Amino acid sequence: MCTLVILRRPEHRWPVIIGANRDEMTNRPALAPARHWPDRAEVLAGRDLLAGGSWLGVNDWGVVAAVLNRHGSLGPAAGQRSRGELVLEALDHPDAVAAAEALSHLDPAAYRTFNLIVADNRDAFWLRHADGAHIEVRLVPDGLSLIDSGDLNRPNNRRVTRAAPRFRAAQPPDPDRDDWENWQVLLSDTESPPGEAPETALRFTTARGYGTVSSALIALPEPNVDERKPRFRYAQWQPEIVPWGDVTGAAVTSPC
Repeated sequence: MCTLVILRRPEHRWPVIIGANRDEMTNRPALAPARHWPDRAEVLAGRDLLAGGSWLGVNDWGVVAAVLNRHGSLGPAAGQRSRGELVLEALDHPDAVAAAEALSHLDPAAYRTFNLIVADNRDAFWLRHADGAHIEVRLVPDGLSLIDSGDLNRPNNRRVTRAAPRFRAAQPPDPDRDDWENWQVLLSDTESPPGEAPETALRFTTARGYGTVSSALIALPEPNVDERKPRFRYAQWQPEIVPWGDVTGAAVTSPC
């Protein structure tokens, strides 16, 4: 189950900050975020080599999309499409409103259940596909929100419940000062409380080969500020460690 943190501050110089950990089978092949799709040159995202889609990305218009599995729906299923396609389809759109509207009309039976977050520097939506029959579009509120395989701000596991107050207490990233340290430390944290299972840490690996394979941070600047572009940071933990660094090929424009 993945974890995503989103901070919305509408009047701030950086109105959206997103932190995300991708949890997956550690032997599932993937490529770090880049411009992997010739027919989608505006998309900067990680690429899942098994199904061809993505788990998290941003486009040149400043739209961010991230997909998370719902509880009990890990992995592919015969006859159903990859949920990684949803990220790419969301990033085909110039703003979050258009993306959420378009994806709300998809056939829910074509996918296993999911949570999809779509945001730009003005709007943010949670597309909730929990029962196999409906795709609901809900607003992400201002302030700090967390989501995993359960509902927004109603986490499904001890790990996210424990992490929530730590993110609320931490100083958020400051892209103007290139200061990402507090959230990088939290997303990278492998410490679990004494006596609790390793997967209660925000970054973990289990004996069955499942765990946190990568982490990411994305910051979106306020509208109509040409000199500041979206920022994308990434770290890989499995199958080998690649330390935190800026993603090259960053998006070049943002919504008006």
